[in-house]
Amino acid sequence: MKRLDFVTLKLFVAIADSRSLTRAAEREHLALAAVSKRISDLETQLSTTLLYRRPRGVELTPAGHALLHHARHMLDSLDHLNADLSEYSVGIRGHVRLHANTSSVIEFLPDDLSDFSRRYPQIRIDMQERLSHEIIDAVRDGLTDIGIFSGHVPAEGLSIYPYRRDRLVLVTARDHPLAERESLAFAETLDYDFIGLEQDSSLHALLHQDSQRLARPVRMRIQVRSFEGICRMIDRGMGIGILPARAVAAYRESLSLTTTALTDEWAERELVIGIRDLETLPLIAREMIEHLANASARDIETPDIEAPPQGP
Repeated sequence: MKRLDFVTLKLFVAIADSRSLTRAAEREHLALAAVSKRISDLETQLSTTLLYRRPRGVELTPAGHALLHHARHMLDSLDHLNADLSEYSVGIRGHVRLHANTSSVIEFLPDDLSDFSRRYPQIRIDMQERLSHEIIDAVRDGLTDIGIFSGHVPAEGLSIYPYRRDRLVLVTARDHPLAERESLAFAETLDYDFIGLEQDSSLHALLHQDSQRLARPVRMRIQVRSFEGICRMIDRGMGIGILPARAVAAYRESLSLTTTALTDEWAERELVIGIRDLETLPLIAREMIEHLANASARDIETPDIEAPPQGP
């Protein structure tokens, strides 16, 4: 078995496809005598008959069918190997499709993708911002190579890798009654009007799931499509909201906002990478997954929760 060569295996597959030594010889640009000898030598080497010789062609024996199955798999693996190494030989290049939720787009991906692009400047990254459940569907349907979404959203059938953790905080205007608190539980916020994301978002679902557990509804006054929209509404005194701490940090300089730590366990949230099958992805997509997954091991601190204002 150690002496099997890929030329003979490729020839055997051609014979199996055409059911003819002659047509296989023409397809592989070999003399018929050379084809016949290679197959005879292969049968001798394996100590079994692979082909039934018929007047009008050949048929596979049971051993031949078994060899055909493995030969196709080995040749396919060889093709993948050649493709991967050829990418290395010219300097990694290619195209990666990435769908990601708003939290990862705002908090982590700008830095992580920038680092990756510096390592592989010849690749093109097609990134789209989507809701977590939309991302999971897109990965399942093959519409994207890689998905990044909230870890609490069910993603059956996908391979999951850890990416990052973020911390949810209460966001209020500086003059709001809750702005003076150092920390509080979600239950203590439910007497106030909320500004939140649209209903299909994973963050919206997370808040309503806990409100149902508490048997107290969220008073959702306004729903918008972006973190910036929520922050601007809160700045104008329209309500309060719950957002990732890193996302709010981007608006602190321009808006009058205070963030307060939440004591609920679900406030510490995980973001994950989801794919269908690692082995079927292009090499450069696998390189990106490794890069993003390694980011989870980096010691990157979440921005400090802003202390409540002191005095008048």
